[in-house]
Amino acid sequence: MDGIQKIDFEKSVRRRLDLLLRTGQLLVESSADTSRILRNMKRTADYLGLTEDKLHIHITYNMLMVNYSDEEHSFSKFQRCNNHGINMSAISSISRLSWRAIREDYSLDKYEEEFEKIRSRKRNYTPWQVAIGAGFACGGFCVQFGCDWPAFFYASIAAILGFRLRMYLNSLGSNGYANIAVAAFVSTLLAWLSAYISMPVVADHLPTWLASVLHSDTVWHPLLACALFIVPGVPLINFVSDMLDSHFEMGLNRALNTLLMVAAMSFGIAVAIKVCGIDNFVKDLSMTPHNSYLSYATAAAISAMGFSMIFNIPKRLLPVVAVGGIIAVCTRNFVNLGPSNNNVGLDQGLIIGSLVGSSLISIICIKAVHVFHTPHHILSIPSVIPMVPGVLMYRALFGLIEMQGIVGELTEAFSNGVKASLTILCIAIGVAIPNIFARQWIAPQRRRRLQFLIAERKAKGKFVDLSDIK
Repeated sequence: MDGIQKIDFEKSVRRRLDLLLRTGQLLVESSADTSRILRNMKRTADYLGLTEDKLHIHITYNMLMVNYSDEEHSFSKFQRCNNHGINMSAISSISRLSWRAIREDYSLDKYEEEFEKIRSRKRNYTPWQVAIGAGFACGGFCVQFGCDWPAFFYASIAAILGFRLRMYLNSLGSNGYANIAVAAFVSTLLAWLSAYISMPVVADHLPTWLASVLHSDTVWHPLLACALFIVPGVPLINFVSDMLDSHFEMGLNRALNTLLMVAAMSFGIAVAIKVCGIDNFVKDLSMTPHNSYLSYATAAAISAMGFSMIFNIPKRLLPVVAVGGIIAVCTRNFVNLGPSNNNVGLDQGLIIGSLVGSSLISIICIKAVHVFHTPHHILSIPSVIPMVPGVLMYRALFGLIEMQGIVGELTEAFSNGVKASLTILCIAIGVAIPNIFARQWIAPQRRRRLQFLIAERKAKGKFVDLSDIK
């Protein structure tokens, strides 16, 4: 190999590594779990002709590193990952692209062109559509806590305005955690103001028919739910999934980010409660619902679709996710509630109920992925998000913030924290474990198909052989 050929060969290797890194960057910034990032990057590497035993990939929250080397040669590249969000359409599209590129033998130019289309594609929903979806998702949470339907709308309106404010502040480039605190403060303040609509001081000045329409018997429940659009359900589930798959560094980074988000939310709510002069509503207001299962189902469908809009899943999957949310929440409630709290159910508690609900929807999604042609997590995670115990999380942190040195307060805060942690763990296990077992049964067939395609590409000389550099 002469000098010009060697330079061209090295440029080709570096371009392939660059395409691989950019693919991984989009997955990291779209909040894919680490195992999925690795699987997709390795499959993309197979398309790019990078031999797996010579390829080394290291993933962290803010940096991707790849190295392609043998005994004599080494090529390394790094890629920053700064713009973290949730984009499930991008995750699904990258998965399909990696398979299609191998099957149809894309050129590098063709792959880069298709990748750029995915990266630059507009989100499926406008900012106001996302804000409205997020708001109604919080209203759905409020119904699950036992509120009536007027309170559902009060919670939704407060959440819509708070979420849109957070999006606007993010667009200005201000600190993300400060934006969360401001959004939580405004949402809680609006929910507090909505409570006065049902009080005589306002109701007496309204027409009788309007006062009866606007009246709510659960005026304080919107304060529990109005800021739950902030609860980072996807990072929480990814954190547990990463820890279960031994991706400890990435998992701990996601856990720390989640903790800071919840702390910022709790701070905003705590300030709003002080400003409004509300005394301990977080501890004293019961979350045990006594609504009908029809109300649970309706609220779960609304919450699942609302959060799906935040996650940018394809529009065609919204009805699918709504059904998944109904199955997950109603199963959770049936196992959780029971005679001890004057409900119909098995009375096994929130933790067991969450495990059963998430496991059931995960098992269903194993089959559903072949019907709807989308990755498992795109269906399962939005379906179980309405079960994430956001109120317990900020009750725990709020209890610590408000602690006056009384043992009972510490016990209450610790109890809420432990219950929230175990519930999240069970939700994540329920989502992950059935898929892990199913992967052992399904993966061999897919691996054989992939190995057959790789063998074809090797026979055509598509793989990069570093020994060619002389």
